[in-house]
Amino acid sequence: MEDPEIERIKQRKLEEMLRQQQENTAQSQVEVVDLDSSNFDHMVSSNNLVLVDFWAEWCGPCRMMHPVFTRMAKKYRHIKFARVNVDNSQDIAMRFGVQSIPTFIMFRAGQAVDRMIGAVGEPGIHMIAQKYQM
Repeated sequence: MEDPEIERIKQRKLEEMLRQQQENTAQSQVEVVDLDSSNFDHMVSSNNLVLVDFWAEWCGPCRMMHPVFTRMAKKYRHIKFARVNVDNSQDIAMRFGVQSIPTFIMFRAGQAVDRMIGAVGEPGIHMIAQKYQM
């Protein structure tokens, strides 16, 4: 015969573990979307807030910012995080006057509303994300 108190503790622990597993699954599904000419306009206009990282493979500061950018995407779920490779999508970079990389541009409902240039690190991404907190 099982102790009712032990059964309640086991049930509560099981529910807690399942809840934690669901949260971890949801967090791992957050991804940074790669944009190009085929999906850029749709992405920035169909989402309320989109932070776009303009970068290139050969850019050391850009490579340094990628894990930071990905980590911030998991933290700020109200913002869609995306990247544009300027070598592959020069038309988009020119359209928004990107002359230095990395450049981060915040879009709200399809309009560029803010920009940061350089390897701003986690504090810079945090600052722009907080500025557009809902």
